[in-house]
Amino acid sequence: MKRVGTPLIVAALVVVALLAGVVVGGQVSPIRDAVDDVFGTKGQDATSEAIEVIKEDYFHVVDESELENASISSIVSHIKQRYHDRFSHYLNPGEYDRFKQGSRLSGVGIAVNEVARGLRVATVYKHTPAREAKIQHGDVITAVNGQSIASKDADAVTGRIRGPAGTKVTLTIASPDGSKRDVTLTRREVEIPQVVGRIEMVGGTKVAYVRLAGFFPGAHGELRTEVEKLYERGAQGLVLDLRGNGGGLLTEAVLVSSIFVPDGVIVSTHGRTQRTHSFDAAGDALPRHPMVVLINGDTASASEIVTAALEQSGTATVVGTTSFGKGTFQEVIPLDNGGALDLTVGEYLTRDGTSINGTGIGPQVRAKDNPDTKPDEGLQRALQVLGRQL
Repeated sequence: MKRVGTPLIVAALVVVALLAGVVVGGQVSPIRDAVDDVFGTKGQDATSEAIEVIKEDYFHVVDESELENASISSIVSHIKQRYHDRFSHYLNPGEYDRFKQGSRLSGVGIAVNEVARGLRVATVYKHTPAREAKIQHGDVITAVNGQSIASKDADAVTGRIRGPAGTKVTLTIASPDGSKRDVTLTRREVEIPQVVGRIEMVGGTKVAYVRLAGFFPGAHGELRTEVEKLYERGAQGLVLDLRGNGGGLLTEAVLVSSIFVPDGVIVSTHGRTQRTHSFDAAGDALPRHPMVVLINGDTASASEIVTAALEQSGTATVVGTTSFGKGTFQEVIPLDNGGALDLTVGEYLTRDGTSINGTGIGPQVRAKDNPDTKPDEGLQRALQVLGRQL
């Protein structure tokens, strides 16, 4: 299962980890060859021999599975450091089980991005346990039930945050002001609106405002329907809000871009064992209207693919702050011990062939919302920019 990102939602009954299912096609076997290249046959023999010696001769009885997990974790940590890769991880059998169960568990109502200290909160949804506990955008979850999550796989961690409705989970929250607190939340089924739209007025002219939460299956259809509805109501332009959108399915990113971009390459992917593949616009784009894309530091992966395609095709002006900079994709590869490698297997390039990995997309017009004030300054600036295009 290939993934184009890390930012995740820990929210709805479906509890979709938005970037956890980014299918770009291909087969597992060449990836297994790459894993063999990383580990090496001789390395496997030496590792197995060391584990056997420790199991037989160490002065304490040692669980062989613990040694195996530690060995794999150490190897993955090495390649992450060596190649400056934040997003490869080893999921031990328990973590992989929770990852696979994610779609059957309830959550707390947040979208998150993986950072070194843990998970940074990108969005807190209304009418959820997280909103009621006053968790805010920019907070960083540093521990779950008292256990540090620094440098842990985001999928594994969100699997620990999710759980049966009615059960509790305790999150350690570090706020931007440096304060820390423990918050105990009761999980429940949460409805997350994926596409929300409305009419805004700019100097007496109607424009459309649409917020897209993630690139889930069918997102392009919902988005297109909402945009068409607002255009039919007289909207003369569009603000597409991708702030806090951690991404989702690569296919949906291409299809969402194709709503507005009539032709040409949307994104290309390549890796050492992956053939280079270009994804072109699917056609049937809507008639062109003035357009602004609104982004922030939690706009990631599939959202960045769309943002770049709209900007580089001349379709939209980008307003906001620099995006997350997630330009690689991962594949979850099951292992014989019941665990899995969540391994970076390639990177994607934007429409014009640029890598945004680690750098993100800089806005053409800078604007930032102050969460402590009632007006949405970012949106206000986006509407001003759109108004100049009308």
